[in-house]
Amino acid sequence: MANESLADALEREHHEIDDGIAEFTAGLQAGETRAEALSKALDALRRHIYLEEAFLFPPMRRGGLMAPIFVMVREHGEMWRLMDALTELVDAGAEIEHLKELCDLLTSSLEAHNFKEERVIYPQADDSLSPEAIADLHQFLATGAMPEGWVCQGAAGA
Repeated sequence: MANESLADALEREHHEIDDGIAEFTAGLQAGETRAEALSKALDALRRHIYLEEAFLFPPMRRGGLMAPIFVMVREHGEMWRLMDALTELVDAGAEIEHLKELCDLLTSSLEAHNFKEERVIYPQADDSLSPEAIADLHQFLATGAMPEGWVCQGAAGA
């Protein structure tokens, strides 16, 4: 992973998050609410959103990707609210059908969002970021934690 491009590392995180949500969804299909699998996947997604908004997007925005970054931040906010709602429903012991509906909505939002990031944003990461920014991002990918109480830009104040 040390020689892995940022694009590959970030895309790998997408797949790991997708796998965690798929595990939760498989549980729902079996009539089980696997809260731990969901919590782990949503924590990873929140951390991923943090690293994008704190490390990746600012230099890319300064490099001229204002419009695509604006869209990504808006979509982060929409997904953040879905994650909060899904967590609340799991904690409240909601019916599996209701959980499936919300999980399907989150999954479809992630698919569309990730497709755009992987085609528009990530391919430019290694070429447009400074060596220091790339090193910071790799370091965070390896060991970083999202600050307690942090909320993404698109969900703050919503």
